Amino acid sequence: MGSEIAAHLCGKGIAPTLWNRSERGHRTDPRFKGARFAATPAEAVRDADFILYCLGTDTAIDAVVFGADGILAGTKAGQLAINLSTVHPDLSRREAPAYAARGVAFLDGSLFGSRPEAQAAQLQIVMGGNRADFDRAQPLLKLFSSSTYLMGPTGSGAAMGLVGSLVVCLQIQALAEALILAKKAGIDLNTVVELLGLTDFRSPLFTAMGPEILARKFDPVFSLDHLYKDARQIMQFATQLDVPVPGCAAAHEVIKSAIAHGWGEENCSALVKAMELQANVTAQARP
Repeated sequence: MGSEIAAHLCGKGIAPTLWNRSERGHRTDPRFKGARFAATPAEAVRDADFILYCLGTDTAIDAVVFGADGILAGTKAGQLAINLSTVHPDLSRREAPAYAARGVAFLDGSLFGSRPEAQAAQLQIVMGGNRADFDRAQPLLKLFSSSTYLMGPTGSGAAMGLVGSLVVCLQIQALAEALILAKKAGIDLNTVVELLGLTDFRSPLFTAMGPEILARKFDPVFSLDHLYKDARQIMQFATQLDVPVPGCAAAHEVIKSAIAHGWGEENCSALVKAMELQANVTAQARP
């Protein structure tokens, strides 16, 4: 996600300063023409008005934000930091006072969409923080998103991110169950997927993932490892609030099983393969 956002900024002539945990050829990537590359997070943010970061785990954010050469070490008063990662709200509430102590404003956000939406600058962004900071960030956020929402105070953006991830988990689980049940029943799966896109239970996720599952295409757009991380955080958050999430608990176990079989780096739709093993059937379209 971060690479796609950076590419949009470069394409708009922003000339950002970039830092990434791994090199991956970014310095020679033509998408980042005009960007400056920093050696550390602290160096990357030193002269910035806005600080954007999108990382996969709370552990990574701890290192990148709070580490010796991390973001906080390079900040100065007047900057606005925006965390676009899907994290637990408690982490956002820990970041906010740390930034405030250095005179830096903070928004906690979460991105809805995956690689195709990021590439098309069609991400949906939910934010937590105060209205003035949210309004200040709008011209920048609009360069890579189709909509932005202020959900409430600090932590609200992260909370909404987990709410959205809960819905995604349940939809993927439901799709997998439906395809396997239909296969066992002898129903043509191409017709099943077509109907899922037409009737009352239609979903863009079903429309996108259904044909890919039938074609056995599991190239990672949003990996199973990332979905597992989200499911764990959802369950932790729900437990704190004394909210039952039995559907997520079931999906969490299926995802864990799929990862144990070595499919963690495949697309999140690969959870269907763990269920196929239990049902002794493959949700594959007929030739």
